[in-house]
Amino acid sequence: MMSIATAYSQTVKVNKQNEKVKNETIEVFALTLEGKKEDISSSWNKYLKEIGKLKQSSNPMTVSDAIMNGTTYSSNVFYAGITKNNETSSTVWAGINPSEWNDGEVEKVNRGIEKMAYQFGVAYYRQKVQVQIDESQQAIDAVEKQKQRLLNQNKDLTLKLSNNEQEKVQLEKSLEANTLENASLAIKLEDNKKAQDSLANVSVQIKKVMESQKETQRKIN
Repeated sequence: MMSIATAYSQTVKVNKQNEKVKNETIEVFALTLEGKKEDISSSWNKYLKEIGKLKQSSNPMTVSDAIMNGTTYSSNVFYAGITKNNETSSTVWAGINPSEWNDGEVEKVNRGIEKMAYQFGVAYYRQKVQVQIDESQQAIDAVEKQKQRLLNQNKDLTLKLSNNEQEKVQLEKSLEANTLENASLAIKLEDNKKAQDSLANVSVQIKKVMESQKETQRKIN
């Protein structure tokens, strides 16, 4: 028996929330995800490294030289983090401190970060479903392997049964021949005994005649 996980439909929704960064409260883009924090954190950090240069040692983390929507932002950083909600979900977030950016860039960067967060959520859940797909494929492969094993076993058993039936027919024929031979030998044995008895009687009679002849011989003088 195999336990197979069922994939579920998941809607990714990015929200805005406030986070404290360097004693300042900034508005960030947040995404709540289902799963263990360590798994989400690992995926989040990997994703951020693909966006730019991630500095995990800072609190919160920073990403420099970020590439979003085809634009590289090398002069400033954006901030990112993760907050554990409970055992089954955590919230990732990313955002900028507008005071650290040129006014003309803020809106564009925020759109890029919001899109980035959304794309991460989509990629995260797709990967989770892919794991389920891989597990299902493994289950299918195991079932097919078992089916092939049973098919091979069926062929082997069918061949053995055919050989057994042929052997049974031969044995039945041999048993029938043996029964006939047994009856024939019994008759021959009985005839042999009768012939021996008959010869024994003949021998007695001949011996009597021979004794008579010897007696006749002795009387000749």
